[in-house]
Order: sequence, then C-alpha cells, then structure tokens
Amino acid sequence: MALVGRWIQPVTLDGRRVRLEPLTADHLPALVEVGLDPSLWRWTLSLIETPADMAAYVGAALAAAKAGAEVPFVTVDREAGRVVGSTRFLSIEAQHRRLEIGYTWLGPPWQRSHVNTEAKLLMLRHAFEDRAAIRVEFKTDSLNEQSRRALAGIGAVEEGTFRNHMISQGGRRRHSTYFSIIEEEWPQVRDRLAKRLARRSVPVRLNRLA
Repeated sequence: MALVGRWIQPVTLDGRRVRLEPLTADHLPALVEVGLDPSLWRWTLSLIETPADMAAYVGAALAAAKAGAEVPFVTVDREAGRVVGSTRFLSIEAQHRRLEIGYTWLGPPWQRSHVNTEAKLLMLRHAFEDRAAIRVEFKTDSLNEQSRRALAGIGAVEEGTFRNHMISQGGRRRHSTYFSIIEEEWPQVRDRLAKRLARRSVPVRLNRLA
C-alpha cells in the first residue's frame, strides 16, 4: 500500500473552469444536494436515494482512500462556485504504472457540459504527465450506451467485455465493458479533449436543479 501512496497521492487539480479537490467528509452536504437524482445511479452497483445512502458512499470512498487503494475527488464547477459531482482514481497499480478512472457522476444540470470534459483532461494529464502512467482504463456497464459513446468519443479504445463481471442493483449480473488509453495515444486524446473543451462554452442552466 505504501508504494501506491507514493505514486498517486491526493492532490488538487485546477483547470480554467473546473477544480478537482480531494474528497473529505465536509463535502457530504454538497454531494447530497446534487446527487440524489435516481437517474445518476441507474448503471451503478448501488442506488443512492437518501442522505444516509450518500453518507455511506462517501464513507466507503474515504476508507478506500485511507487504505491507499483509491484517490477520490469532488468535482467543483468554478463558474458556479459549487460541488457538482465526484470522480476518483482506483485500481491503482504502481508497479505497472496503470490506474482506472471511475465512480464518475455529475448532477444533471452539469451533464454534457464543459465540466466532465475538463475533469477528464485534468485527471488524464495528471496520470500521464505528472505520474508517468502507461495506461489509464475505464469500465462501464455493457448496457450503458451513453457511457460507452462518451468514452469512445474522447478517444478511449474499447477492449472487450467481461461477462458476469459484477452483481448490480437487484442482483442483476452485470457485464462490464473495458476501455483504455495508453501512453502513446495520450497526445491525440489530449488534443481532442482540448478542442472539445474550447467548443463547450454554453453556460450551465442551474434552474434544472429544481
């Protein structure tokens, strides 16, 4: 665990319009405010419906962080001045210089906006340029077409599907589809994300929270 901790540590990643801050218990009220929409959890392993559910979710993330297994963040929209979601590094393999980006969600008003694009750019840049990763991977429910399109859209390569990979909500056997970006592909992916970010200048409509 110590080796993992030395390679990927909690860090604040600042972008022009998005900031990723290490998750703490103090972020719980802000996450509850934006994170109880059932649509956010349709494809996840557990359903977050109440503040208590979110507290358990945050507690598990902080326990994994304390163990050195994961590095969770809250996603802050700097223009809105508020926490709008969460994401994390996980499946960290320091010896092999690979990790996964996952547990990513955003409140509905911030979906399909600049926020996820810049957050991905910040995390991938940190992994490849600051920590010299040679592989970053993603996995998603094979039925989650929106997620699969989004990952392909940033230039991640679909590698295959692990059948009966996880037990999802209600006991459903989930097949997980894996994507990856490797070191040699990073410059092209970085340019693609930067161009997409430049195009996404439409302000977020905060009234959709109501």
